[in-house]
Amino acid sequence: MSVTVRIPTILRPYTGGQAEVTAEGATLAEVLADLDRNHQGIAGRVLDDEGRLRRFVNVYVNDDDVRFADGLGTPTPDGAGVSIIPAVAGG
Repeated sequence: MSVTVRIPTILRPYTGGQAEVTAEGATLAEVLADLDRNHQGIAGRVLDDEGRLRRFVNVYVNDDDVRFADGLGTPTPDGAGVSIIPAVAGG
């Protein structure tokens, strides 16, 4: 399955400045693995040392927050949009 991944500004150095890239995979885990194969190091910014989504990174498949779906097992149908959004804190 081919999906479009929206890359936040802070991660664009890994994608050569591209705001959107394509990746392949039937689940979010597969998409992130493919993304890292093509843009080495990006998965390390999205996943922690145990291979889980980092606490302060939000990921959406289409408009669905994967934390309320199947996490890394969330299906990524052909043509889906995946958005990686770093959480912003402040006060």
